[in-house]
Formats: sequence, structure tokens, C-alpha cells
Amino acid sequence: MKKTISYLVLSSNLLFGVTIKSIDFDGLEQISPTVAQNISGLKIGDNLTGLSTDRAITNLFNQGYFSDAYIAEKNGHVTIHVKEKPIIAKVDLQGVVSNDFEIIKNITNLKPGQTFDKLSLKNAKDRVKQYYEAKGYFDTVVEIEESPLNENKNALHLTVIVNRGEIITIKKVNLVGADKLKYKHIEPAVANKQREKLGWMWGFNNGKLKTVDLPNDPARIKDEYYKKGYLDANVSSPFLNTYMSNYTAELTYYVEEGSQYKVSDVSIEAPGFLNLDTTNIIKKFKLGSGDRFSSKWLRNDMEKLENMIADMGYAYVDINPALSQNKETLEVAIKYIVVPHEEIFVRNVTISGNEKTSDKVIRREMYLTEGEKYNRTDLRDSQNALRRTGYFDNVEVTETKISDKEIDLNIAVEEAPTGSITGGIGYGSGDGLLLSASVSDRNLFGSGIRGSVSIEKSDDKLSGSIGFTNPRLYDSIYSLSGSIYARDWEWDDYKEKAYGFNATLGRQIGRYTNIYLTYELEKSRISGLDEFYAAAGYQNGENIKSSLIPAIRFNNTDDYYIPRSGIIAGLSVEYTGLGGDMDYIKTLGDFKWFFSLRDYVDYDLIFRYKANVGYISNDKTLPVNKKQFLGGMRSIRGYDGRSIPRNQICLDGKGCKYIETGGKKSFNNSLELSFPLIDRINMRFVTFFDYGIVGDSDWDEHERYSAGAGIEWRTPMGPLQLFWVKPLNKEPYDSTNSFEFTIGATF
Repeated sequence: MKKTISYLVLSSNLLFGVTIKSIDFDGLEQISPTVAQNISGLKIGDNLTGLSTDRAITNLFNQGYFSDAYIAEKNGHVTIHVKEKPIIAKVDLQGVVSNDFEIIKNITNLKPGQTFDKLSLKNAKDRVKQYYEAKGYFDTVVEIEESPLNENKNALHLTVIVNRGEIITIKKVNLVGADKLKYKHIEPAVANKQREKLGWMWGFNNGKLKTVDLPNDPARIKDEYYKKGYLDANVSSPFLNTYMSNYTAELTYYVEEGSQYKVSDVSIEAPGFLNLDTTNIIKKFKLGSGDRFSSKWLRNDMEKLENMIADMGYAYVDINPALSQNKETLEVAIKYIVVPHEEIFVRNVTISGNEKTSDKVIRREMYLTEGEKYNRTDLRDSQNALRRTGYFDNVEVTETKISDKEIDLNIAVEEAPTGSITGGIGYGSGDGLLLSASVSDRNLFGSGIRGSVSIEKSDDKLSGSIGFTNPRLYDSIYSLSGSIYARDWEWDDYKEKAYGFNATLGRQIGRYTNIYLTYELEKSRISGLDEFYAAAGYQNGENIKSSLIPAIRFNNTDDYYIPRSGIIAGLSVEYTGLGGDMDYIKTLGDFKWFFSLRDYVDYDLIFRYKANVGYISNDKTLPVNKKQFLGGMRSIRGYDGRSIPRNQICLDGKGCKYIETGGKKSFNNSLELSFPLIDRINMRFVTFFDYGIVGDSDWDEHERYSAGAGIEWRTPMGPLQLFWVKPLNKEPYDSTNSFEFTIGATF
């Protein structure tokens, strides 16, 4: 800062003070004299003294607009001479890739109209270097060129030139002193990993140095020891030996492992008013007396205990684990000290993000509302119930403490595109090319009512339907749905035409369970059956089915699209013979179990088990189209739809032929593992094994199984499934395929 006072002119005046008669400015271009005078604090009529002069110049410099200023006075006429800092008129970036352009532009904090100074430039350079270092690039060079845009040089064009540095690759991670755990054991936990041989390929470690995470990696390694029971383990700070000649590095940690501990005793210390049955609670814990200590299971048990207390209304509770180590016996006693805060009641429940869905549709899924005592299980069940509706891509609940006894809940939803006009294309087992078109909405006008109109065409099928479902009739626990449909199917050996309608009344009987009663009336016609089918007992002609179907369904999964926990199970019994000319009982059951393995492998791996069973009894006249079949995307992949079972029928003089006879009993199940492929676009990779049996008199008259892998992807057109399949025990007469996919809505 340069403050200059013309003492040659002012020395005698400033000693006694002089009355200011006028104030003028010299050098102002961008700031008006009125604004500059206000900043200085000098006013006409005031006394001008050495103190007021110094204060005026200080005020001017503090604004950051000026690089120089001094005051001259003659006979009360004051002239303030200033030199303004230049203004940044234009900023350009060079050497920045498109993915980083907007980020670098923002972090430089250099903007047109901003006052120029050297400190801003230095800070801009430092921030750019820090950004690239955080991304693993070192030796980044940043230069800023200054070019005046006018003769006065008070408007500058700045060009930020970035020469991005090189990535440091970790060639080796050393654990000096480690014996019990090797690098492969700590590798999943640390952020800085050594490069693998195929590091250039997706899914393999590229060895890129991440300096931001480097200080936290010792704690991650230590926790891996704690998970294995090594409570005395100690890990040094990282030692990074960098070779700038080839931009590689060697990372070293010095480890003291200590010994492994077992749990000697587990106890809970809690206030008496909680009335905890500590003996039974401890039995449910992962860690018990005699078990090897694990910090992972310790945290798991703390969470269980915290949730139990929170279900009593204590939303805020401290669970403090006190560990008493006996270094001689290598045992540790665990005492969970429970410190509950006040009982909490819900004051307000607010909803946000629902631009389409009405508040009442969301509120009717809530098990915790205003005025009720806080309960964490109720809150979690409410969140899962909202996710199961399929109306939302995401549901988050935020708790805001209002006072020691009150809490507000905010339900923030991200609405899914429930309404669509779609066209689907796919390849189905046995169906060949499949085309579909539909107008549907799972959440009509935000009311929660589902409606659809669809048509589907494949090589062998033409079908259409119109349906609706109101899952909460008048916001009650009852539901109502119905549909009308028609289909024209051409199978390998015969043709089937049918049309009909159904109507269903449902009722909730718990948080996860619904019961239904359906009436269905259908008229169908079968043609084209040859003498081989006649020999098997099947006839051409028309049939009318009038049936009543009671059903029960259970669903406690945590999401509509990609469940990671919970069960979906259902059972239905179809009674025909209420008029019409069909008389049989068909029992169908299905079961799906979803289980996240994240707690065990620290990865978003999902295990799925799916099973279906069918049984037909009391059949007097059962056309072939009502029998049980397997094969296709929904049962045993790799075998054409409805192609299992096939039986050989032989006729005198006609030879023998395999025909699709169906069965009265069937069972199929699948084991699947699903893990993320590209998270940001909801793409996952799936491996599976399918197995099924079907028969008439015995369940296992026909047995088939297959294995494969594929991709599941939530696209804007709808869920896509693409599989590569290997039938494992196909017979020569089986119709099989090795590739199939579906996309879009299929009804």
C-alpha cells in the first residue's frame, strides 16, 4: 500500500487544520467521484488534518480498487490523486479438457468485472494445482497471461494456461512388520492400491495415487486388524517414495500387529426405566462370549441396540462400548453403556419433491405421523413402503431435532417417470422377435391409480389388454382392479384364441400382506391339434372358463426396482367350474428372497433366490393351453417358452412325434448374484443358475437346468434384461437358445 501526502504544500495547514472548500479527484475512470468521496470520508466544510488525510487514504485502499493514492491541498481546495487497479474484462482457459472445463473455470474465481490483483492470480494457480493433485496429477504447471484491452491498460484479458501434470502410479504397497494380514487382506479397504497387471482394464486396480485419501488409509488398515481381533495393532503414517523420472511410487506402512483377542464377556449397562431384557438382547448379538473379537460385528451389535432403544421413542441415544482388555489372557470384555436422551415425539411431517404425487398418496404409506412417539422401525418401514410403490426413484427421510422432546420429519422424494407411451423390442425364448406398445401410468395424475392399454406382437402371438388398479380405494385398506384382454397365439402345433375379463378386490391385513379375491371369465378356442395330440387326450374346440381365485401376497422388500433385502411371496388357488365347461383346481405359489451381502464383502453384491410352484388337481377336462409349462425368461432360461415338457407320442402307421403336452405339476427356481456394473446409469451384471422340474404323475418326469450371465439395466424405455445362457442338460428334441433379451413393457 502506498500512501503519499504532499507535505511541502500542506505542512503548515495540516498542523493547525484547514477547512475543506472543495474536493476533486484525479485518475478516476471506473468509479464515480461521488462514490469515491463517500469512501474517503472527507466532506466539504470539515477540517482537513493529518489524521483525517491518513484515514481517507486508508479508506480508499481498503476497498481494493486502487493501487496508489495521495492528497494535495491548496487554499482549502483538496485534490485526491488515485491510480485505479485494472478490471478483468475477459478470462480464457487453455489446456483444459472438456470434462474439467467448468470446474476449473469456477475454482479460479477469476471473473469479468472483477478487480485485478496479483494475490488473486496466485490463489487461482494454487487452487488449480490442488484440484489436479486431488485427482492424482502431479507437477501441474499453471500460467496466467495478462493482455491489456485498451491504451490505458485498465481492462485486462487473462488467459489461464494449464499444463496438467502426470499421474503417479503406485507400483508397490509394503506392509513392513505385517505377518497375520497380507496386502490382499487390506486391499479392499484402502483407497491407495498398488497397480495390478491388468490395471488398464475396467475392474482392475490402476494404482492411481489419491493424496486426499492417503492420511486416512492407516486408520482403514488398522480397522481391518480390529475386524480380525487384533486390538493392539498399530499402523504408521504412510511413507511415499516417489520417482518423478517415471512418475511411479512405492508406498510403505510400518505395522505392529499384536495378538488376537477373544470376547470374555458381554454386558449392557442401561437405565432401569428402559426395562431391557439384556439377556435375550445379548443372545441376538453377533459377538458373544468365546467369539473372536471383531470391530465390524461390534458396530453391528451397537446398531441393533440403538435401534431397539430408538423404537421406544428415544430417537437420540448414545451407545458407548467400553472395552476391557486382559493382555495376559488375550481376552476382552465388552460393556455397552446406554445413555438415552429424552423421549421424542413427532411434531411435523413435511413432504417435498412430489411435484406430481399428491401428499395423501405419500402419507397413507406412513406408519409414523404427527403426534406419535418416535419409532425407528416404523420410520424405516414407511420409507420402504414408499419405495415399493414404484412411484419414486429415491426416498430420503431427514430428521430435524426441534427441542429435547420434539422432532420434525421431512420426506424428500424423487419422482420416477411412472407414465409412459412406450414401444418395446425384444427377443424372447420361443417367441422370436417381440414388439410391444403401451400407454401406461402407475400413478395417474398423482393419485396412485395404475392404468394401462397395451398391445404385444411376436412371431407367434398377438395380444392386447386394458387394465386399471386402485391400490387404496378411497384411501382405505381395500384395493380394486380389473382388466379386459384378448390374445391370438400360434404355437408350434396349434392355435389359440381367447378373450375375457377379470376383477379383483383386495384388502391389507398388515404392513406387508394383502389378500385378494378375483373373478375371471374367459372364452378360448383351440384349433390345429393333430392326431398325436388327440392320442394324448387333447381336442380342438371352444372352452369357457369361469373361476374364482383367492390369493395372498407378502412383500417387505426395500425397493421396487432393485430390492436389496426382503421377501416377496404369494399363493393363489384357482377354482374353476363356476359355470363354463372347465373344472379343475390350479394352485400357484411364488417366492423371492433378496439379501444384500454388503455387510460381509463391503460391496453392493445382491443374492437372489426365486422359486415358482404349480399344481393342478381335480381336473376332469383340461385343455392343453391350461397345463403347466416351463422354459423362457420367467422360468428356465435357455429353453424356449412353453417348450418343457415334450412327450413322445407314437401312432401305428404314423410314426412318433414329440409334442408339447404340458404337465400338472411344476417347480422351478433360480439362484442369482447381482453386482453394479455402471452405477450412474443403474446398470448391473448378473450371474444365475436355473433349475426346474415338471410332470403329470411325478414332479420330476422332466428335469432341466441352465446357467449364464447377463445385464440388467433400467433404461428410459423400461427395464432391459440381456442374457447369455448355456442349457446344461438339453435333450435332442429340446428347443433351446443361447441369447435372449427383453426391453420395454410386456404384458
